[in-house]
Order: sequence, then structure tokens, then C-alpha cells
Amino acid sequence: MKKTTLTFIAAGLLYVTGLRAQSIPEGMNHLYAQRYTSAINVFEKLLAVNPNNIEATYWLGQVYLDMDEIMSSRIARATQLYEKAMQTTNGAPLIQVGLGHAELLAGKMNESRQHFETALTLSRSSKKGDDPIIETAIGRAIADAKTADFQWGIRLLQDAAAKDPKNTETLLQLGNAHRKAGEGTGGGPAFQAYRKALEVNPSFSIANYRIAMIFYSQKNWEPFLQYLNDAVARDPKFTPAYYELFYYYWFKKQDYTEAENQLNKYIQSKLPEKDAQDEFLYGQLCYGRKDYACAVTKAESVVMALGDKTKPKVYRLLADAYYQKAEFTAAKKYSDLFFQKKNPDDYITFDHELRAKILSKTGGTPDEIFDNFVQGAQLDTVLSSRIDFLKQGAAYFKENKIWDKFGLIVQKIIDLRPKPIINDFFDLMKAFYDDDKYSLSRDIALTMQAKWPDQVFGFDWAFNNSVRTDTVRRDSIAIPDAQKLYEFAQKDTIKFRNQYLKSVRFLGGFYFNARDKNNALIYLPKWRDIDTARSVEIQGYIDAINKMSSNPPGKTSNPATPKGATPTKAGAGNLPKPSSAAKTKTTTTTKKSVAKN
Repeated sequence: MKKTTLTFIAAGLLYVTGLRAQSIPEGMNHLYAQRYTSAINVFEKLLAVNPNNIEATYWLGQVYLDMDEIMSSRIARATQLYEKAMQTTNGAPLIQVGLGHAELLAGKMNESRQHFETALTLSRSSKKGDDPIIETAIGRAIADAKTADFQWGIRLLQDAAAKDPKNTETLLQLGNAHRKAGEGTGGGPAFQAYRKALEVNPSFSIANYRIAMIFYSQKNWEPFLQYLNDAVARDPKFTPAYYELFYYYWFKKQDYTEAENQLNKYIQSKLPEKDAQDEFLYGQLCYGRKDYACAVTKAESVVMALGDKTKPKVYRLLADAYYQKAEFTAAKKYSDLFFQKKNPDDYITFDHELRAKILSKTGGTPDEIFDNFVQGAQLDTVLSSRIDFLKQGAAYFKENKIWDKFGLIVQKIIDLRPKPIINDFFDLMKAFYDDDKYSLSRDIALTMQAKWPDQVFGFDWAFNNSVRTDTVRRDSIAIPDAQKLYEFAQKDTIKFRNQYLKSVRFLGGFYFNARDKNNALIYLPKWRDIDTARSVEIQGYIDAINKMSSNPPGKTSNPATPKGATPTKAGAGNLPKPSSAAKTKTTTTTKKSVAKN
């Protein structure tokens, strides 16, 4: 392990002499700068000279674990390399850690921990304790994982840094581990670890880059730009900084001239490496400028060059650009390809939003469109954003009068809200009503009555539904619903004039037909007094019933029904708007998600 230790110490310092000592750091620097082809070339040349070079094998596997967009692909490639090396190196500690790293990313927590513990045991010194190089490699693996024992990783890295305070790789991974543990903001331990690395080696641009990304997460743009610019000032070939600067000017600032300038620097910094995928970045630049034909041309050139190796995000760009061009058949073709090949780590709500839009233009069924809104909402981890996305689906189904799906979407919104609002219940109730499902609609209206007894909508729409449901008009549910609406409207007959008029008109007409003289004479005058335009006509009904003899309840004669006494189905134009006391204002902002390369 002595030789391994020397190489790790040299990483980041770059002034250790000797071809072998220089070559490993050279490959590591290419890896830090995401020049993966160059890094592979360095490590493969070392292995060509010595196939049992443990350090070169370990770092080659680290390149594999970092370079591919699809996690399953990079795990498989690294695992194959490390498993073979386990045989040829007799289970060397560093190879044990590499294999454990791949297992950890694959979610094999127990297996990875076993390999890490074995590596520590095999390399432990009775005098110095755990080997700081093995501790650093384990810390690197833990910092790279979404789920891991981050505190253990921090302890290992802190111990390694105490033993070797000038190892920039150790300090880098210590900062990364602190960030994964949620300790990466402001001037916290992550920031301090990166700053120590820069004190050891001011040209260690990856540390500047990591600090910049702390400020990126805070949306603190001034120091974000400062540290990125420091990174490229110290190392003009530090590729990731140019990449972030490109996206900053393209997406955040929409300064496409400067974005193109940074994109050109990004491509030049990788030379002699060339990547057909860079045309995809030019395609994104064209898209930002709303030059969708250019975006299509650039992205399709990537497909032509790479074929089945094309990354899913290229298909996303093509689907979106063709949709913007209103070429919906082509948009669907590439949307289909995206979903066939999608990367689980780069798969966002926007993808389902775009697909739903494309399906709506290409004959997609309501079920297909509904499924995309539901699946897209599930991808968003922010509750308010999930609800806003579902509202887009509700708006689509409402506009197209697909009431059953509209109701299902609204029900999901209600289920998501910790405290559902009256607007949601109203939408669900109205969806059932417009779908002629009056009994279900009335049930929701009754729920609104119970939850918001100071609001008119539950009373109003329970009545609207009951008069559509109850056609026999004996033992009527419409009568108690009308009476409840009447009682509520009496609170303010000016504000609730329509509801008051509706209820007294119905009750007066019902009791008139039933020859219930006493009740008819309660409600008919109230109808007359508020419906002044028809007062003469209504007075005629009052005069007529005064001349009638009262029949027992349930016995009806067959006089003419007073005109307007039987309500008709409420149209869309009669939708009530909740009062300011009950209505919760919601603002939906649709923002297109951008997935980086």
C-alpha cells in the first residue's frame, strides 16, 4: 500500500517527479475536469505497461462510474472491471473499495459495507491505524451515493485529513460528504473543506467549482460566478466551469450571445476530445432563441452520428422543438423514443407535460393524457408544484368537457392538499353535475355545506342537483334543499338575491301545485315581492290559490304550474365565484424544466 499512498498524496499537487507519479494525477485531473476520454487514455496506457497496476485500475473504474448518463450502464461497466481485478490482484484493498463503490450506487448497502470494512482491515497498520488512502476512497464512494452512512464517511475523511492534511482529494471528498449530509450551505464545513484544498493547491479548480455549486444551490449568483471564473482563471481548461457558465447565461440570463461564447470555450477546453453530443448544446441554444428549425437540425445531427447511443435528452429536445413547430407527428415520434430510452436520473415532470400536449394533438386517448398528468405529478417532490401540474390537467379536461377525467384530477388535488379549499370541492361537484351525475354532485355539495356553512355554494348546488334528480316530487329531497337555501339566502337577500328568488319560486310553485294553501301563501308573496317584473303574473297565482280549498298533503290537483317555478339545469354561465372570505387565491406559474447535459 505504500506506493498507493504516495500517488494519492501527489494527486492535486502535481509537482511530484517521475513518470508514474505524474500520470495518475494527470488522469485524475482529466476526471475532475470531466474530460473522460483523456482520463481513460491515461489509465489504459498505464495498464498496458502493467496490467496489475492497482491504482490505474481503481481510477479507471472511477471514470466509468462518472462518465455515463445512465447510472445502470456505468455501474455495470465499473463492476465488471473491479470484479475481474479482484481476481488478478488477490482482492487488493483499493479494488475492494472500488467494487463497494459500485455496489453502493446499485443500492447494495450490506455488500458495499462489507467490502469497505474488509479494505480497512487489510490495510490497517498497528502503529498508524487505518490507511488514509483507503479512508479517502471509501469517503469518495459514500459522497457519491444518494443514500449512505454520510456521518461515517465524514469521520473517515476527517481522520484521513488529520493524518495527511495536504491531500486535496481527501479535502475535496470531505466537502462533498458534508454537502450530502446537508451541511453544505453558507460558510459551513463543506465550504471550509474546499477552501483548505485551495490553500494547499490554489490551482485545484475542482474546489472552486464545488464552492460555486454551493452558491448555485442558494441562487446566490454573484459568488457563484466569482468562483466559476476563478476556476477557469486558474485552469483555462477546466471544462465543467464553462459548462455551468453556458447554462447560467443560456437559462438564467437568456443572454444567448454570452452563452454561445461560453459554449465555444467549453468545447475548446476538451480538445483534442470531440463529442457529437456538443451539437445538442448548440441545439439548446437555438431553442432558447426560438429558432426551432435550427434546434431540430442540431439535435438530428446527433442522432445521425450516434444512432442507438443517442442520449434520451436529445430526443426530449427534438420532441419539444417539433411540437413548437406544430409538426406533431414528428414530435410524437421523438417523444416515444424518449420514453422508450428515458434515463431514470434525468426524467422530470416536464417530460409528461410535453407528452400530454403531444398526445392531445395526435389522437391520444383521455386515459393516456390523464395517466401522463398523474405520473408527471408524482415525479415532483414539491407539493405545491404537484398540485399546480395537476391543475394543468384539470384545465385541459375542463376545456375539452371530459368531465369524468376532470373530476378524477380534481379529486387527486383534494387528496393532496393538507387543507382542501372550497374551490376544489366546487370544481369536483360541478364536474359531476356537468356529467349528469347529479346524485354524486349533490353529495359533494352537502359536504361543502358541512365544511363551509357560512358559504352559499353548498346550499345552492345541493338544490340545483336535487331538482334534477327528484322528478316525482313526492317525499322530495328538493323541498328540504330549497328550504335550506331559502333560510341561508334570508341572511342577505340583496347579496343572495338569485338564490332567494330561486328558492321561493320553487317552493311557491311546489306548494301551489300541491294545493297546500298555507305554505303556498308563505312563498308566493315572497316570490312576487322580489320578482317585480312578474309581480302581476305571480299575484294571479296568489289570487287563484286563495280561491282553492286546501287538499291534504300528497293530494294534488292539476292546476297550471306557475311559469318559472321548476328550475332548469344551470349552465356554465351560472357558476358561482366563492366570496373573498372562502376563496383561497392560487397562482399557477408554468415553468419549463430544463435538464442539463
